[in-house]
Amino acid sequence: MRELPQKILVIRLSSIGDIVLTSPLLRILRKKVGDNARIDFAIKKEFSELVKSSHHISVVHELDTSVGFKGLKELKEKIQIEKYDLIVDLQNNLRSIYLRNLIGVSDVVSVNKMIWERIQLVYFKKNIYPKIFPVSERYISTLQEYGIEDDGKGLEIFIPDEIQFGIASKIATLKLKNYEKTIALCPGAKHNTKRWQKEKFAELGIKLANKFHAKIILFGDKNDESICSEISKTINNAIPNSGTDYSGQFTILQTAAAIEFCDVVVSNDSALMHIAAAKQKPVVAIFGSTVKEFGFIPFQTIFTIVERNDVPCRPCSHIGKANCPKDHFNCMNLISTEEVFVEIKNILS
Repeated sequence: MRELPQKILVIRLSSIGDIVLTSPLLRILRKKVGDNARIDFAIKKEFSELVKSSHHISVVHELDTSVGFKGLKELKEKIQIEKYDLIVDLQNNLRSIYLRNLIGVSDVVSVNKMIWERIQLVYFKKNIYPKIFPVSERYISTLQEYGIEDDGKGLEIFIPDEIQFGIASKIATLKLKNYEKTIALCPGAKHNTKRWQKEKFAELGIKLANKFHAKIILFGDKNDESICSEISKTINNAIPNSGTDYSGQFTILQTAAAIEFCDVVVSNDSALMHIAAAKQKPVVAIFGSTVKEFGFIPFQTIFTIVERNDVPCRPCSHIGKANCPKDHFNCMNLISTEEVFVEIKNILS
């Protein structure tokens, strides 16, 4: 077993879900090296709020992508000056390889992205994955030769007190004590083939509000505003005051703080699924063009995945596509509202 050095850089530049999935490794690493060691983190500037409040990180190095290659070059110069003993590359792409190479660091480890297994499954529909290997566990395994092992405590996200208090005040206006359950719906995703239909989310919200006298809260970023607004209006037209739409109004940390008030989170395969898992909330995840073999599943929280394993063209991509390549979109079209409702009912009971 190798001994961990005292000055370590972790690289994970993007995106939200992937960054949240690094949190178990950071926690375990900090416990292993102690409080006096340096554990620094390199990340894109637009995602840095996710790690700036982490108890386990010493210094956050931000990549400014707005200035193009200049930002990458400046970040590399910062890293080179620091003279790290170990770089842990959890991105393992062209940008991170550029950052870690030729800077005199004696030890570099990188995550196994299992690209060959992914290619076989996406393009030839051959599942050669030895098991479902969650991404957080893959991150941890990059340092197994140093004696790093999973501690079973799941994901973390650190939220400053001022954000917690601000969101608590906002949520208080909903008077959640007047409802039996509070359920989050997260209908967004970066790519369309990962989005369950908005009409089904609306129908689901109505069923949940009716069955459980539930408050339905919709979350998403600015790209999800039109979808969430339409879903919320449909729910409220059926059962007045049952739906509240917060899409586009919160930062990611504010959203995480608000999810704390929910009994269950219903999400596509998206960043908010991982945020919910980081808050240890039960998750019902809806998977369309992607599959759990890729490792992006709710980590160490109560969850169920609703998917159609009888659709032979799944998966068509590991990140999703703009449109269904077969023009039928059966991976989502064949998932009924009732299927998802039953899974939520099972969790709530």
